[in-house]
Amino acid sequence: MAEWLKAPVLKTGVSERVPEVRILPLPQIMMKKLTLIAIILLVALGGSLAIIKERKDGAEKTTDTKSNMRIETSILEANSKISAKYTCDGDDISPPLTISDVPPEAKSLALIVDDPDSPTGNWTHWTIWNMDPALTEIEEDTIPEGIEGITSFGSKGYGGPCPGSGVHRYYFKLYALDTILDIPESTDKKSLETAMVNHILASAELVGLYSRK
Repeated sequence: MAEWLKAPVLKTGVSERVPEVRILPLPQIMMKKLTLIAIILLVALGGSLAIIKERKDGAEKTTDTKSNMRIETSILEANSKISAKYTCDGDDISPPLTISDVPPEAKSLALIVDDPDSPTGNWTHWTIWNMDPALTEIEEDTIPEGIEGITSFGSKGYGGPCPGSGVHRYYFKLYALDTILDIPESTDKKSLETAMVNHILASAELVGLYSRK
């Protein structure tokens, strides 16, 4: 074969190596940016966790308001009907009430008695606040130590059920508060409820029915 037809032979020595790929370090400024981003993400995550915890705590506090605290009475007859003795058809005196399981951290108690079925709007029959949290009983026709507010009758003190027509519901609502309220005796139910906002540790209620013959 002619010499010029032979393919050239490439000579590679065994000492030849594949060039190493070197990862160059990131510039210092880039490292600073990445560090800053990481810090921002950690701060944001911490804030989110704090919000979640706060909402959880708030939910737990709301649940606490539905505690084992109870308010009870012996005046209810069959079918939860209020005895006429405690209405405008009878002696119109305040009923006996018993209170139990008040939270130990309570500083005062408040009581609201109202009728949501009144045709003129929610009718207030009795309000009293700053009662001793150690109170376990309110005897018939007595006023516990505390402050009575203005009712829908335009005066202080208990006013019994006296519906114009039909069957009305009468709510006896008890509140355990984390404070002693600083409000005047002229306070009505709406203002009392406003003053209690964010101070209610627990609440309880009972409902009686009454209709006139």
